Amino acid sequence: MIPALDTAPLLLVAAPLLLVLAALLAAPLFGLERPGTRAGIVLGVALMVGAYLHWRLTVTIPWDGGWLGLAFAFICLGVELFGLFDAAILFAALLRRTNRSPEADIHERRLHGMLPARLPTVDLLIATYNEPIEVLEKTIIGALALDWPNLNVWVADDGRREWLRDYCRSKGAGYITRPDNFHAKAGNINHALGVTSAPFVAVFDADFVPQRGFLMRTMGFFDDPGIGIVQVPHSFYNHDPMQQNLALRDAMPDDQRFFFEAIMPGRDGWDSAFCCGSNSITRREAFEAIGGGLPSGSITEDMLLTLALLKQGFVTRYLNEPLAFGLAPESLAAFFVQRARWAQGAVQILFLKEGPLGPGVALRHRLFFLPTAWLSQCLMLLVSVIAPLVFLFFDLPPLVGVTAQSAIFHLLPMVAAQVGGIVLLGGGRYFPIAAQVLGLFQSFKLLPVIIKTLWQPYGHAFKVTPKGADAAGGGTERGIFLACAGLMLATLLGLVINAFPDTRIVAQGALVPMVAFWGGINCLVLMLAAMMCFGRPALRAEERFAYADTVAVWHRGNRAATIARGIDLSLSGIALAGEGLAAGDPVRVRLPGIGSLDGRVARAGHGRIGIAFSAEDCGPRDRLIERLFTNSGNTLVGQVPLWSATRALLASIWRAETGLVQMPSVRPRIAEPRLEKRSFVLPPAARFPARAARMG
Repeated sequence: MIPALDTAPLLLVAAPLLLVLAALLAAPLFGLERPGTRAGIVLGVALMVGAYLHWRLTVTIPWDGGWLGLAFAFICLGVELFGLFDAAILFAALLRRTNRSPEADIHERRLHGMLPARLPTVDLLIATYNEPIEVLEKTIIGALALDWPNLNVWVADDGRREWLRDYCRSKGAGYITRPDNFHAKAGNINHALGVTSAPFVAVFDADFVPQRGFLMRTMGFFDDPGIGIVQVPHSFYNHDPMQQNLALRDAMPDDQRFFFEAIMPGRDGWDSAFCCGSNSITRREAFEAIGGGLPSGSITEDMLLTLALLKQGFVTRYLNEPLAFGLAPESLAAFFVQRARWAQGAVQILFLKEGPLGPGVALRHRLFFLPTAWLSQCLMLLVSVIAPLVFLFFDLPPLVGVTAQSAIFHLLPMVAAQVGGIVLLGGGRYFPIAAQVLGLFQSFKLLPVIIKTLWQPYGHAFKVTPKGADAAGGGTERGIFLACAGLMLATLLGLVINAFPDTRIVAQGALVPMVAFWGGINCLVLMLAAMMCFGRPALRAEERFAYADTVAVWHRGNRAATIARGIDLSLSGIALAGEGLAAGDPVRVRLPGIGSLDGRVARAGHGRIGIAFSAEDCGPRDRLIERLFTNSGNTLVGQVPLWSATRALLASIWRAETGLVQMPSVRPRIAEPRLEKRSFVLPPAARFPARAARMG
């Protein structure tokens, strides 16, 4: 039995933990953006991890526990070391986080001072396959609204849709098809590169809407001839599955903020940022240096492109500014299609000569482009949930020689140092519990995908992430829910069995309280992961944005206008504060700076009027798209304090609505007229004079 700790020994045992906590609290006082402070944080974490590993390797291995116990302990140790290896790479990246905005400011002022005719021509490619009009129209109109006079907007349509060709013609965008669909998105872009000629090529996915200043903020970096690509973050104007399913819409940023706003700026400091498939500009000369197009050996052709260009001396520069907004996965099915494709593609590059293990790659690039984090995260999270169960039911401890004192002295300081270090270096974009929940949730499905890809790297079809009406929203993950529920029940059952001497399985009864604490944390994470399994469909067909302008509303046939103040606005309608209209009334709404839109009152009463706009394609609708989606003000959540987000996440256990819901009806696919399979190029219309005038 471990004797009770009196005050003096407890303070002594807790000294390392208290020291770590004090250092984490004091670090911001020295300026977290100063290189010396960041280096000090990384050094402190390294010291804590080193002390922990010394204890872990010299004390906790059960050499006398039999081959089965030793094998299990070594499996746990191996997974732990694997996770620490990837954590070291993460800390190295966060050590050198960059801020390129001051450079972009200088470049933008210089470009604005140039004559429009002297600005280089840019081909903007929108790659599409099956996305519906409600997704594509935003991207096309947003691209055409860019502040850049020498711009060609092209829609590369692998779906060969007649209606999309006609839409592009009506808006002045170019339209391209090809005779086949080889190599999916990479092949589509490569074909488009072959029929265009501008010295710079911007690539956007079908759902990402560029902001007006996108080119003005990015093109100046190409003054450096060593820059091959400029990449900006993927930002979103809707909520991702975690925000939606756990009722965290206004309480927590989307799960990709840590990657795009902390990890990628850190990689940029090592010249190891990479192209992310959309929201990027590439020098055509760089494409020509590697054969004229994107590499097609992996379904994540974007990362492979950066590696290929690095070998030719071209760097990917990263500007951490939200200059394009798109759709986060709108359903659980869409989420897993996206993440499985990313994981497969990242693993595939290991087997290519252009990959991080191929010839001619610098050591830092080999380390930063290793895709091992996909595997280590899945293994770490699943083993952390399963290991206590193995101990409780089979008396096989993952480590021995552990007491409450040693855990407080060695384990807790290491955990606090790592988690606190990432929080500080991540600039407030890392939320530990949320990361554990989402990581565990996706691990159940991604681990089999990763293992299968390691065993069979190729032969996996490129799957497009469903967007818009095709995504449907909601959905359930019954398999993951049953796994989470089963693991929670098994953990509780194991603790109950070992709580009583007559039924206890484990020989070291003193360890049960510590395992109970471990199991309690696991049950909390499993509970939240289980709640994520019940998708909540979006409440509205279009995202709404705050809108406070005064608008005029005419009842058709009535010359007198109703003046009302706006509450929120979307592409499909507007909410007003006012009275005087009834549900069903046909109306015309005049929006300042946009024009008049026809619609019908959908609901009225209690001082509010809801009007649904008609979906008619017209000039005011285009201007409304520009107003809503190209003004750089569409981020749903900005900087959120760690404690506030964590509190909201924990509160979601009893606040979030869970359970099966009535799924919205999915619009049936109607057979669309298709163009013949051939290379077809519809040139874009001449640029509008107003664009050059705006530049001046």
